[in-house]
Amino acid sequence: MTYPHQPVLVHEVVSYLLHKSDGTYADGTVGTGGHSLAIGKGLEGKGRLICLDRDPDAVNLSRDRLVFLGKGISVIKANYSDLDTILKQLNIKALDGVLLDLGMSSQQLDNSGRGFSFTREEPLDMRMDPDDELTAYHLVNTLPQQDIERILRDYGEEKRARLITRAIVASRSKRPIETSSQLAQIIKSAFPPHPPDNKHPATRSFQALRIAVNKELQNLDTFLKKIPRLMAKGGRLVILSYHSLEDRLVKQTMSGWEKSCTCPPDFPRCVCGKTVLFRRLFKKGIKAGQIEIEMNPRARSAVLRAAERM
Repeated sequence: MTYPHQPVLVHEVVSYLLHKSDGTYADGTVGTGGHSLAIGKGLEGKGRLICLDRDPDAVNLSRDRLVFLGKGISVIKANYSDLDTILKQLNIKALDGVLLDLGMSSQQLDNSGRGFSFTREEPLDMRMDPDDELTAYHLVNTLPQQDIERILRDYGEEKRARLITRAIVASRSKRPIETSSQLAQIIKSAFPPHPPDNKHPATRSFQALRIAVNKELQNLDTFLKKIPRLMAKGGRLVILSYHSLEDRLVKQTMSGWEKSCTCPPDFPRCVCGKTVLFRRLFKKGIKAGQIEIEMNPRARSAVLRAAERM
């Protein structure tokens, strides 16, 4: 079987994540298994790797792909925000490294049939986990106009959110918006014939709806609040983000972890009790080079950040 999705910054991920070959690691977003494959090989049969994904197709695909790595690899259907629950079930006390790759895989965009891509005629679903109840169909067909506008503005940073929302509401008043291509055409109608950049007019809106459906920012925030107590001293956290909202949250959180006392400077002694949780391995996020971007255009927007547990 071929695996069309190319993992981003694989060498950098492995080099920053793996600091002990017999350690216990977690890939919270295994996808089609590209990063986990490289991590598993780096462990050389000595360590343990727990792979999670909320998408059942990704779980089944990665189980098959990674089976040759042996008993040290476990692939589990779960949301990475529930990593603490999974570790408790597996009787794992602390992790030596955790990876999150927050991007969409080619498999999800091209072959899932769930309407993630605006170039395909697919049901307007956008659920990463088909067991979840909320769908993009529900959002665009039932939410009040101001709520849809807020989603497009806040999660997609879409400047034309109001015009797009008006077009959506006008269209759904005639008949339900049922497919991804139908929605893409409605969004396109709110733009000039020739947009100033090369992006499809629906890019930001589809991103926003996907984030809302899957509660992506809420899950990331929950994970970041939990992860300090799940990692061993010296453990490495590596996160790949693909849009500014995710990267901003990761950057600000990692920066906050490096700070100790947050009491006002005029306090005679510390009363907050805060200690340094992590140190960043580098201050500026790492991006893919031009050669990798030419080979894998989806690497263009990726930003890698890494921190070590103190």
